[in-house]
Amino acid sequence: MSVQPATARAGANIALVKYWGKRDARLNLPAAGSISVTLAGLETRTTVSPLPELDADELMLDGQPASAERIVPVLDRYRMLSGQDQHCRVESTNSFPTGAGLASSASGFAALVVAADAAFGTRLDAARLSEQARLGSGSAARSIFGGFVEMAAGHGDDGRDAVAHPLLDAADWPLEVVVAITEIGPKSVSSTDGMNRTMKTSPYYPAWVDSVPEDLERARQAIDATDFEALAEVSESSALKMHASALAAQPGLLYWNPATVACLHEVRALRAAGTGVFFTVDAGPQVKAICLPGQGARVAGRLAGVDGVERVIETTLGPGAGVLT
Repeated sequence: MSVQPATARAGANIALVKYWGKRDARLNLPAAGSISVTLAGLETRTTVSPLPELDADELMLDGQPASAERIVPVLDRYRMLSGQDQHCRVESTNSFPTGAGLASSASGFAALVVAADAAFGTRLDAARLSEQARLGSGSAARSIFGGFVEMAAGHGDDGRDAVAHPLLDAADWPLEVVVAITEIGPKSVSSTDGMNRTMKTSPYYPAWVDSVPEDLERARQAIDATDFEALAEVSESSALKMHASALAAQPGLLYWNPATVACLHEVRALRAAGTGVFFTVDAGPQVKAICLPGQGARVAGRLAGVDGVERVIETTLGPGAGVLT
């Protein structure tokens, strides 16, 4: 089995029914399932180059040297699966701000496992690629697939059933997405640290986990029926419940800033006036507005005018991860 450089791309994904918390931190097994949409315009491109002259893995992130600590276990698994022991140079570039609440770890690890699979010639199927991506970042399991995607919490201790699967192709319900970036730069508390703090200290966390199965069923039904109002209701509720559990942690996690809150009010005002749009917010200050086809430009214009919004990104739902070269 030969090894050779390979490049892959993967889109960020935005959870509509949220993932927040783990039942097994070592294997990144989620405490509850989630449903997301994969985006076309926010993506990571990653090249994995196995090089015999290296004595350790190296990472370049957005053109700058970075710690390879999180990617080494991923590459170790591919070395084990392939029987090859070469270390790798990994070059990864994001088309959007890194570590700012825009799911760069999701697209990053999805692109990494697909590129490593091609470089080492392991040829894993999509479910196993999803499993490998989850081991790097819980939400990355969803970015293996395009369109609407569900991630299973799974029941097994080995994590084999904690993988994602597609629900609906992007072309079958071509929603638009507007991202309002309200703060540039990495967030002060990472998603992993925020999850752990919420799980350990928030009195609301058990209720959050208990509420997810019903939200998943409501979201599945809405997606199957392409019922935008029903999807809006469950998605906004899931986001607000997730942040409520984080706010109740000790000390409380406040990922929002004034512009975040202003954008939420603006989205609700737009919907009340007849625009097809709803919001969701992950662990960060950025607001994602999910829009009916043809509504994105209007929503982008209104959010761009909100005081404190640095920029807006307009995009669509996109494909799953794939090899480029």
